[in-house]
Amino acid sequence: MTDLELKKLKDDLWHAADVLRSGAHLAANKYGQPILGLIFLRYADILFKQHKQEIEDEYEKLKGGRREKTFIEIATEKCGFYLPEEAYYDFINDAPDDANKAKLVKEAMEAIEMYNPSLMDVLPKDVYEQLVPDEEPELLSRIVRIFKDIPENSTLDIFGEIYEYFLGNFALAEGKDGGTFYTPSTVVRYMVEVLNPEPGGEKKFLDPACGSGGMFVQAARYMHNHNADNDELMNFRCYGVEKEPDTVKLAKMNLRLNNVRGDIIEANSFYADPHNAVGAFDYVMANPPFNVDEVAYDRVKDDVRFNTYGVPRKKSSSSKKKADKKETVPNANYLWIGHFATALNEKGKAALVMANSASDASGSEYDIRKKMIEEGIISQMVTLSSNMFNTVTLPATLWFFDKQKAHSDKKDEILFIDARNVYTQVDRAHRKFSEEQIKNLGIITKLYYGDEDSFKELVREYEGKLTEQVGVLNQHIESLAPCHIIFEVENPATGEKEEQAEDFAWGLDKLDMVLEKPTAELLHGELKKVNKYRKEFARADKWINSRKVKRGQNQEVQTFKDNIANGLELVDGVKYYLNNLLWLKEKFPEGKYRDVIGLCKAAKLDGEDGIIDQDYSLNAGRYVGVTVEDDGMSEEEFKEEMLKLNRELQQLSTDSKKLEDSIVNFMNVMFR
Repeated sequence: MTDLELKKLKDDLWHAADVLRSGAHLAANKYGQPILGLIFLRYADILFKQHKQEIEDEYEKLKGGRREKTFIEIATEKCGFYLPEEAYYDFINDAPDDANKAKLVKEAMEAIEMYNPSLMDVLPKDVYEQLVPDEEPELLSRIVRIFKDIPENSTLDIFGEIYEYFLGNFALAEGKDGGTFYTPSTVVRYMVEVLNPEPGGEKKFLDPACGSGGMFVQAARYMHNHNADNDELMNFRCYGVEKEPDTVKLAKMNLRLNNVRGDIIEANSFYADPHNAVGAFDYVMANPPFNVDEVAYDRVKDDVRFNTYGVPRKKSSSSKKKADKKETVPNANYLWIGHFATALNEKGKAALVMANSASDASGSEYDIRKKMIEEGIISQMVTLSSNMFNTVTLPATLWFFDKQKAHSDKKDEILFIDARNVYTQVDRAHRKFSEEQIKNLGIITKLYYGDEDSFKELVREYEGKLTEQVGVLNQHIESLAPCHIIFEVENPATGEKEEQAEDFAWGLDKLDMVLEKPTAELLHGELKKVNKYRKEFARADKWINSRKVKRGQNQEVQTFKDNIANGLELVDGVKYYLNNLLWLKEKFPEGKYRDVIGLCKAAKLDGEDGIIDQDYSLNAGRYVGVTVEDDGMSEEEFKEEMLKLNRELQQLSTDSKKLEDSIVNFMNVMFR
């Protein structure tokens, strides 16, 4: 299945399920768990079918012999679990609509748990009655049929993608509440890109506020995509802590669907340490709840996870001879930060999402931050754009730790990145990173550590995709050249209607793009050329939509309209990769790291405008500075644009005056 086919499948499944949800007037928070359970059931059904013949062959081969095994034992070895017949998806789907489908699904889930102890109490069972409302009793049957559309040859990767897609959409639908169990995948992918988890040997990951397990899944995918073999992936083990019982179930299903080994425990990380975290982990990743203010001070003050760097206290409390038993930590942000730092082994790395305010927090938090900075374990700080998360609209900050940095030549240096202007708008209230934005931001870190080969590889990747896009666009232009459409138009001289042939040639030749050893200056020239092509397609789009169509030519004209629209999309595709290539070449023209005003700065501890000078602030904006973005226009283009805007303003003023006169006349007539 191609990426486009997978995207369409995910979109179609979500749209179909969401239409049914809205039709039944169900809230998203009542819909998510049962739907995710059905996705898991469909996954189990397809995976078991794919292994069933192999299981049967092995069973027959060993039956009656010294090494005889039960069918269930062989299924568990080959497939990872055994699926009883009452849990087959077709058994539920093919049952009559008036059958008790909620009971059938519940029994299927119970049967899976009974034969597979590792899934005991994980699968949703008592939530399906709400999908059989009195006003629409066949709702559950219709939903079950939707997921039957997942192809029988689907792989684990496909199911993992579908599950994550639904998780993300449910989180989006629930708004702030959804953010408690789900971190947007593009943010997580960037965090993993910077951490760069390497295969080889057993790797232990900790997330002490793991939600639905997305951090673990993205780390495993990153290793898989960077050529980790199956044995190495089996050495990748995740340890999660989550206090909400329903979210623990989501996380366990998520890991199972993505074939990730893990141990998720229901607990409160402030008061419990079920994984004995201190100094035990290669990687820590988390998006903990921000600004928690009800943590009991007495329960954390003697815990080495928190007191190694210091436990935050109110000023009035710290001066008391005897702590008040009811004292609480004023803000738990630095409890989390200390916990992540102490969980790392001597080579460990961490990435965490934190409230922006923590970067400049004063009081006891200042002392903790100063100690960490001087110890040299903070490697990188990244400020994100606003609206990247469901739970907060303000910008958040990513903190990165590296225990090995404290013993390197970069000990007294921190890389700051201001990514507030790097985002893709999803809708009015939500933003994300595109795949290329993740790579572009990630390459800054790689260059900072001297990995110039990765920069060259990324440039080649963009050049290849750009060349491919240009080729497709040129084929499209060639196919449009002979296009003749006959329109019925009015002759302005006679007022009579007549036929007129229009030829879409418009002087467009094939786009000839120069990409050999491209510089930023050369790419700017190519961008102007592409912008001209886009204007021509936009002009064609406007032209064809302004013409009256002769009777009988609707289909022919619609085809032409579609071709023009496709041309616009293809030009935008060329422009997209050209802009990404230009971004790399403008920011790092020599293919080496450098400080870029408004984007990145490797700040020293000492010296003018250093970290000490900035009072140990970790706010990226203090270091990287600001820059005015170039709009890419030439002086002539700018002049033309301003004249056009001035004409539009004058026309609006004229229209406004006419409207004002009309209102005055109306008032005079009505009320004189």
